[in-house]
Amino acid sequence: MKVLAIVAGRHNGNSEILAKEALLACQEAGAECKLINLYDYHIEMCTGCESCTMQMGEVAQGKGTYKGCVLKDKDDMDKIVNEVQSSDGLIIAVPTYDLTPSALYLRYAHRCLAYEVTFRLAIGELKKDPHLVAGLIAVGGSCHDWQSLSMEVLSASLFTQSIQCVDQLMATRNGRPGNVLLREDQLAAARKMGENVITAINTPVEEHTWLGDPDAGLCPRCHSSLIYPGDPHWDGIEFPFECAVCGAGGDLVMDEETGKYKFILAPNGLIRDRNINEARAEHLNEITQTRIDFLQRQGEIKEKYDFYKKLKFPAI
Repeated sequence: MKVLAIVAGRHNGNSEILAKEALLACQEAGAECKLINLYDYHIEMCTGCESCTMQMGEVAQGKGTYKGCVLKDKDDMDKIVNEVQSSDGLIIAVPTYDLTPSALYLRYAHRCLAYEVTFRLAIGELKKDPHLVAGLIAVGGSCHDWQSLSMEVLSASLFTQSIQCVDQLMATRNGRPGNVLLREDQLAAARKMGENVITAINTPVEEHTWLGDPDAGLCPRCHSSLIYPGDPHWDGIEFPFECAVCGAGGDLVMDEETGKYKFILAPNGLIRDRNINEARAEHLNEITQTRIDFLQRQGEIKEKYDFYKKLKFPAI
């Protein structure tokens, strides 16, 4: 077993401490463990050039070959992602800044699109599906109200790598490095997370499931707390409510006994579930169709586009 911890916070900070505690449990179970702190690596910012998705669309139509991210020879992303995709389990521990994970982690996560697992498998760049499982740790100096997007954004960063989250920990009230050492419950939860990752690794892939708190979040699929009123999708599919993270669709229903709301999935509620490879492939189809439509109608906007290209305002 190989378990990799990815930390995107300061050295010897609370995120790193919790990641190490989780790894200790993995190591004691016989796993080969590694820890990388993204501060020690060079990661170029995604430029939004769309080269990766354009190549994916072309290859999906039987044209050309996939060359990957245009930045891959300029930084350490190739090395990091290939280590991730050759592991069996992950522990991801990240500090929370202004409700969301640190910008350093997001820089890494956004570049992962060019290494989309299902696509790499389809073209033979990956020889086998790693079926990765992960535990997520979000660390903050305040309570849930100031970390309200942290766990959801971390969860959303797993889809392109086909990683299934089996446990998560929101470590609150940790304002200074080492603060978590005063939180015995959080240290214990991190250790339990390591044990859960090992349990998942040793479980047949088709039986992988959530191993954390069964009452976490509202979504029964990904345990996110963010449910929003649904909108029509590009192909007309619509649900009364959707999970903002995994895309599961259903309705909010009040439990008459407890008075609390539950998110009940529709019969076809997982048709847009981002945890499912086929649903993400449908998203690539959407991107491809949108691009084809744009290229066919590009002439309609040429004059307006030239206007905005030439329009200049002073910078600072």
